[in-house]
Amino acid sequence: MAKDFIGYQALTDSALRGVVRDALRRIEKSGLIGAHHFYLTFKTHADGVDIPDFLKEQYPDEMTIIIQHQYWALKVKDDYFEVTLTFKKLPAPLHIPFNALTAFFDPGVQFGLQFRAEGEAAKPATGPVMVPTNPPEPAEAPEPKPAAVPAGEKPGEVVSLDSFRKK
Repeated sequence: MAKDFIGYQALTDSALRGVVRDALRRIEKSGLIGAHHFYLTFKTHADGVDIPDFLKEQYPDEMTIIIQHQYWALKVKDDYFEVTLTFKKLPAPLHIPFNALTAFFDPGVQFGLQFRAEGEAAKPATGPVMVPTNPPEPAEAPEPKPAAVPAGEKPGEVVSLDSFRKK
């Protein structure tokens, strides 16, 4: 295969991260509407990520946050977003650059994207793709507080969007 001097993978990643940025900007202005809510997975030690130390210790590589019922101070900029969520009943401000994102999922409309982390070595995979997924069946009414990982997952376990696919 010929060398890609244009950098289509990086261009595609950037464009699809723009989809996430624009979706967050919409809820920044209007709040979440209907069944929309977001699972955002990011590299906890990526450049520019600023999260409390206890979260970095608990999630040394990757973390998934949920923006659904209780979130505060959502601010969306061109290169990053900030949001405050609660963990163990403590408010935690998060600063997450879009380049740190590895996955985005809106189970309300079954829409998902996966990205390579910035600086990740090229893989034979096709890169970011729309992921047709289904949300897990809730055992009971959803918890109104955001969680670091979906219910039922063990703390510190990396969550893959594949776990949400129906088989």
